[in-house]
Amino acid sequence: GPAHLFRLAGKCFSFVESTYKYEFCPFHNVTQHEQTFRWNAYSGILGIWHEWEIDNNTFVGMWMREGDSCETKSRQTKVHLVCGKSNKLAYVSEPSTCVYSLTFETPLVCHPHSLLVYPTLTEALQRKWDEAEQLLYDELITDQGYKKILKEIFEEAGLLKATEENEVEKQNKKITLEFETVEKCSKEYKQLSEEIKKLRVLLGQHGIAYKGNLGE
Repeated sequence: GPAHLFRLAGKCFSFVESTYKYEFCPFHNVTQHEQTFRWNAYSGILGIWHEWEIDNNTFVGMWMREGDSCETKSRQTKVHLVCGKSNKLAYVSEPSTCVYSLTFETPLVCHPHSLLVYPTLTEALQRKWDEAEQLLYDELITDQGYKKILKEIFEEAGLLKATEENEVEKQNKKITLEFETVEKCSKEYKQLSEEIKKLRVLLGQHGIAYKGNLGE
């Protein structure tokens, strides 16, 4: 993400509302502490640093996920980054059960270009983005296709976490690419044929009959 935001790492910011104290430690976690004298006062993790929230090719917030369990799911928190005169946790809410929303004010995001994604990427990924822009401009891909490429770029950059389905899809794609030309396919077939010959010899040495032919 934006290098200038890394100066927030290692620091924590708190906000007290009613009997609860919330603490946000950028790139680390979000915690909640119930400030009462009850014997079972709640104190726990509302989320651990996970990934960025990106909207319109701009960093808009941080997702803290995999917090303490809450019924059937884990607690999670979205931290909105907004311009402010000083670094402070300004507002906390719980829009839906066990999903929290925090507003963090900081002068580090006041510059209009301070949260752009493009400058944080490597040259290779910037080129990939430029190519996608050109394809969209030439109407060779749809808006949906363009967004898919951007998502892949963000995942490759480590800004977003790839979902399990994506990982499976990538592996399948990798396997498909291995056989994308006749030459590659023939080479692979030849290697497998050699392997089968060796295995048949091995089976013969152990007196095990092999049923089938090399073509199979």
